[in-house]
Amino acid sequence: MNSNDLLARYCSRLLAIERRSLLTKESYRLEIKNFLEYLDSKKILLKNTDIAFLTKYLAKRKKENNINSRSTAKAISALRSFYRFAIDEKLLKDNPAEILESPKRKISIPEVMDKKTVESLLGKIDASKPQGCRDKCLFELIYSAGLRVSEAVNLNIKDIDIEGGSAKVKGKGNKERLVLFGKKAGGLLKEYIKSARVELAGKTNKTQALFISRNGKRLSRKGIWKNYAKFACIAGTSSHIHTLRHSFATSLLAGGADLRTVQELLGHADLSTTQIYTHVDTAILRENHRRYLPKLNTTDSEII
Repeated sequence: MNSNDLLARYCSRLLAIERRSLLTKESYRLEIKNFLEYLDSKKILLKNTDIAFLTKYLAKRKKENNINSRSTAKAISALRSFYRFAIDEKLLKDNPAEILESPKRKISIPEVMDKKTVESLLGKIDASKPQGCRDKCLFELIYSAGLRVSEAVNLNIKDIDIEGGSAKVKGKGNKERLVLFGKKAGGLLKEYIKSARVELAGKTNKTQALFISRNGKRLSRKGIWKNYAKFACIAGTSSHIHTLRHSFATSLLAGGADLRTVQELLGHADLSTTQIYTHVDTAILRENHRRYLPKLNTTDSEII
């Protein structure tokens, strides 16, 4: 079996057996493609690889591609998965990747915006035009429900219950969950579906996608990122759309929501992922302390 056929069969396994998401499948495909090309360049068969070889390969990736600890951990995860596949295909007997130790991930505190900043950003969008109405509705929904961009992209009209203020979304690993949104998002959804979406879809378009482009097709992640970055630049705030989801989480915690509730609403498999937002709260406290605490360098002569 040549490398291309092997890779194709592996990708089929990721979706059919391991139940990975399309994004994970693509990420693993690229990583294993790099690995197989490296094997070919070294003229080494997969069955002749061991822990020393894999360690050397990862060191090369880190040096030449400047990958961080998070990307290294993802590469190791992909290798483990690929070797499991190779064993099931009777190509190998052992999985040397299982011995690899994943690097400790550095906790990077996500950037967040307060409600006033979010409202300022949304206020820069001209909702009188179909695309502007769509974007304002989309960004408000992402913020109000704490959606991932991929979840917003895959929403269909039937998934939305405007009166109930809820939507069914498919998160990572195709796990379905119920998300909630506020009255403002509900009002924008009504307006968008009733007018702007009809105009964007045209008379003959029967797509069920909720958010569509001016060509009547499902709006892509790339398109959403590009549109958000444009308005964020105008508003002078974060150009990363995921900041809206981060802001949703921190607002919930600041309002008194418990971690388990926030975990459920965000669709996190592990509570430790949600706990990063408690660090954000601490970081905000520290910044406010630094900014607003009076300077303690007053001399005696200045005291009256």
